Amino acid sequence: MIQKPRGTMDILPKDVATWQFIESKARSVAAKFGFSEIRFPSFESTELFHRGVGDSTDVVQKEMYTFTDREGRSLTLRPEGTASVARTLIENGMCSDTMPLKLYYLINCFRYEKPQAGRSREFFQFGVELFGAADAAADAEIIAVAHSLIKELGIKNTKLHINSIGCPECRPAYRQALKDYFAANTAELCDTCKGRLETNPLRILDCKSPVCSEIAKNAPKTVDHLCPECKQHMDELEGYLQEMGIEYEIDPHIVRGLDYYTRTVYEFIATDIGAQSTILGGGRYDGLIKDLGGPALSGIGFAAGITRLILAMEKSGVNIESENRPALYIASMGKDAAKYAMGVVAKLRCEGIYAETDLVGRSLKAQMKYADKKRAKFTLIMGDSELENNKAQLKNMDNSQQTEIALDDIGALKAMLSVE
Repeated sequence: MIQKPRGTMDILPKDVATWQFIESKARSVAAKFGFSEIRFPSFESTELFHRGVGDSTDVVQKEMYTFTDREGRSLTLRPEGTASVARTLIENGMCSDTMPLKLYYLINCFRYEKPQAGRSREFFQFGVELFGAADAAADAEIIAVAHSLIKELGIKNTKLHINSIGCPECRPAYRQALKDYFAANTAELCDTCKGRLETNPLRILDCKSPVCSEIAKNAPKTVDHLCPECKQHMDELEGYLQEMGIEYEIDPHIVRGLDYYTRTVYEFIATDIGAQSTILGGGRYDGLIKDLGGPALSGIGFAAGITRLILAMEKSGVNIESENRPALYIASMGKDAAKYAMGVVAKLRCEGIYAETDLVGRSLKAQMKYADKKRAKFTLIMGDSELENNKAQLKNMDNSQQTEIALDDIGALKAMLSVE
């Protein structure tokens, strides 16, 4: 038997209602804050992610799905959304539009990672990006979008962790402080972090190795090495969050995994879903547009993993059931009745009503069991006598009340089904 590739998932009909609920809430929250949807290709030029995400990141070095097309071009399935949005803005001349630009997307992404709960090789994200606003108020607004989404989804037991990783002016001094600190512990670092020591020592702070994590606990903190401008930006962000009533804690170990981040980085962490506890994360990337060949344009955003949101919702006791119940199920007896039932169902559907009838030749008893299983709101039994008299009994399945209706009066039937 052919099976799905490892690290991918089948989303079955019984689960789709939860996904649609999250997507609907994401869209409504985005609209409430004035964000518009943007869509872009599932694969891009590999160079986009090398330049945008960063050559030294695990994403680029280990996790991308890269292939060569028939004309010898290197293409990559998108491992994240921000670089693609930045490319879209530059290519379509949107960098000169009225600022700020507020954009969101719902996409699937691809990374070659070890599959586990909340982490897969094809994964799904809700992402939000805001361009053209350098003030800390933009950081607060983006965090407020995330906070609102989590609240709308009914997720409890979350904590907002924030940090600042500085800017090109103050980060070199901090990088050197990290290198000096970790150099004294080189022998104990994992092989990956030994390589990071020269290329990107900030990533050592994010290592999941217990040994590296223990060493990193006493590493120099980014907030102690910020330039005056970055320190002021962080202070202003804290002030905005306090004014908005959004609780937070400063976490010097948050650095995020991509090279384009500057200044503000943050994560919403669910405390009860296990190892993959970050349900949403993001930060500021003021140099990304320029690095990709566009003008100097600030940016900040976040991405939320749909499967992790689902895990957090389940832990919070949020259960979404499909309400797609048939308004009417017509049980038929005999070929003439079956044909007439198909006609009634067709007319009701044209009126926007979900109606069903038998398609597989079930007995009347089996049809009624099927209607019960589908949780039909009303049922109607149609046979030769009903056809002859143009009358049938409409049964309310919630209270068992029956009402006689004329089969050819679709308007009256629609009214009885309480559908506007």
